[in-house]
Amino acid sequence: MSTDRTRPAGRRDQRGPRSVPPQRSRQPLTHRPPRPHQWFAERLLAVLSGQRPVHWMLGHTVGEAYDQLAELAPSTPLGAARGSRPVLRHCRGAQPATGVVEAFASIVAGDRVRAMAFRLEQGPDQRWRCAAVELGGERLTAAAPVRR
Repeated sequence: MSTDRTRPAGRRDQRGPRSVPPQRSRQPLTHRPPRPHQWFAERLLAVLSGQRPVHWMLGHTVGEAYDQLAELAPSTPLGAARGSRPVLRHCRGAQPATGVVEAFASIVAGDRVRAMAFRLEQGPDQRWRCAAVELGGERLTAAAPVRR
């Protein structure tokens, strides 16, 4: 038998009675998956900054968008500035039509801020794919060879 009178008989743990009522636990925050434009902005940033290879976007682009990325990725137009890794600061999207999202994002690397705009189209399989990309007001196309 127990000689300690603060615990009921048979109780083995060393906790005593609670003097404070238990606090209500907070409701767990529900984790929302990223929206398509946020997800694509992160992927485009990773490719255009050289963190990921361009073939990472192979199944996620339509039309000339993949060709544009393949030609631009080696030059890393969103590459790190002074050793700081580029980060997605803001990303917003608008849906002008069913199955289309036009989005813009701001990217920060050191003291530089760059703008990126892109268009997503939803295919018949309900998957979103990137159809166009613009960076800082310039359409991402390969530079035409200079004729001399």
